[in-house]
Amino acid sequence: MKTTTKLFKALSDETRLRILKMLEARPLCVCEIQHVLKGSQPNVSHHLKTLSEAGLVESKKDGLWIDYRLSDKPATPLHAAALSLVKKSLDGEQVIKKDRTLVKSVNRIEITLRK
Repeated sequence: MKTTTKLFKALSDETRLRILKMLEARPLCVCEIQHVLKGSQPNVSHHLKTLSEAGLVESKKDGLWIDYRLSDKPATPLHAAALSLVKKSLDGEQVIKKDRTLVKSVNRIEITLRK
């Protein structure tokens, strides 16, 4: 029951849904997600932690960065169905279209050099 509760909690937030849709395009680091969302680093990290704990997102260290991506091996069939549903939905939403455009051009090195 706890696993299911975490899953639905993770899916119940617009920002987390936006992050999942961004991660469909490619793995992203916190600074890239932060740039697209125009949010704070702690806030983005909190959302990624929630998505990770729900089994929807995985992370992998890549040099200076930690890349986040959609889970390759969902924990349960319900997780797989939830990810599939997210992938098939929300594409028509303006905010998702805008995020997708930004994800295509976001570059972690440029973001880091600007700071």
